[in-house]
Amino acid sequence: MRLLVSNDDGIFAPGLRALANTLAQAGHGVTVVAPDRERSATGHGLTLHKPIRVEPVTGFFNPTVTAWACTGTPADCVKLALGRLLTHPPDLVVSGINQGQNLGTDILYSGTVSAAMEGLIENIPGVALSLASYTEPEFGVASRFAAGLIQQLSQEPLPGAILLNVNIPAVAAQQIAGVCLTRQGVRRYTDQFDERTDPRGRTYYWLAGTAIEDEPEPDEGGQSDHWPTDVATVRNHKISITPLQYNLTHAPGLATLANWSGLNQGLYWLKD
Repeated sequence: MRLLVSNDDGIFAPGLRALANTLAQAGHGVTVVAPDRERSATGHGLTLHKPIRVEPVTGFFNPTVTAWACTGTPADCVKLALGRLLTHPPDLVVSGINQGQNLGTDILYSGTVSAAMEGLIENIPGVALSLASYTEPEFGVASRFAAGLIQQLSQEPLPGAILLNVNIPAVAAQQIAGVCLTRQGVRRYTDQFDERTDPRGRTYYWLAGTAIEDEPEPDEGGQSDHWPTDVATVRNHKISITPLQYNLTHAPGLATLANWSGLNQGLYWLKD
């Protein structure tokens, strides 16, 4: 397969190198376009008010891998690759392997997920891969699983515009308890802003916080309540695979609002 690989940890992140090299060694055509520095938690941000530059990267990846470092965000990297750098569209956009999980509401902020989502917007399916540890640098299990998953996808392509958000527990292969299809859970944070003072006496703030892994919110659409959540699955040392889409329309809300009597009075709200 032709694979476009990106991330949000930066072009020289060990997770990206492990992923790209493993996929290249499996026989895939791999092109890497990734940020020139860490761009974690940038969400789906795009660079609009300054130029984006790219530089080739040599000697870091498998010799068969073509790699570019980009000054933009993860979404910029994929958009630029698809629009200018690649001579042929990829079969799949693969993002990761992120250092740290992207579970529950993390995906709203995740540059890793957004890189793959940018491909999905262009009707190219994607896979976002994350290792559920911020400190464990061993990506062997995750990269081998990624290679197997992508081999499966080459034989059985995803049905339509789907992004698979994959989270791998940071344990040895023999400790992986299984692989589960999951739904998005809830992972909130107790946000705290540390107030500090710089050497010139000016106040600044540093965002910190602790994750709160709540019970899953009910699925009001009634379509996925019987699936386990990604948060609980990874906690139980199982690999989580969650299919995502970019359409955020709340279908039950449409049905509720359709019966909202006030909606018919909307034009009267504009009158003096």
